Amino acid sequence: MNSISPALKKRLKDIRLIITDVDGVLTDGSFYIGKDTEIKRFHSKDGLAIVLLQLLEIPIAIISGRYSEATLARTRALRIPDDLVFQNNHIKISSYKILKTRLQIKDHEIAYIGDDFIDEPVLRQCGVSFAPANAISEIKAIVDYVTDAPGGSGALREMVDMILHAQNRMNEALKKLQGMY
Repeated sequence: MNSISPALKKRLKDIRLIITDVDGVLTDGSFYIGKDTEIKRFHSKDGLAIVLLQLLEIPIAIISGRYSEATLARTRALRIPDDLVFQNNHIKISSYKILKTRLQIKDHEIAYIGDDFIDEPVLRQCGVSFAPANAISEIKAIVDYVTDAPGGSGALREMVDMILHAQNRMNEALKKLQGMY
């Protein structure tokens, strides 16, 4: 993991909501499409990151530019409430604003991770912005932090770990996780 500045670490302490894109962040951006089926590859490390957030009652939301049954299956398997999953939404800032209002959260309390032009308005508005290693160069140039991991290979997990460490909550999350097994 790249080192983070004291200023960024301080901003991470305020995060109360994490929002992620899907294609290119939770997946490597590839689609496997058959006659009636679309398959996506999600990484287990990102799934565990979502579980850690849920154990700490930190909401995670999804904003995706395209609709996918595979995405819906994954978010439901991870017990992300449907009202925190926005699909087929090319103007992501509108979903972002809905989430802010619904959860009564301010911009500086939101972290977002995205990889392409469609994510730029949210990346510019949120409190702390992230991009996976495989994001386009224009997006990497504007975010606060670029993960070492590419999308679909634990980029969200890297982001969540960084936030939980900055908030001194990682041990709390791990103890709750260990209590589950």
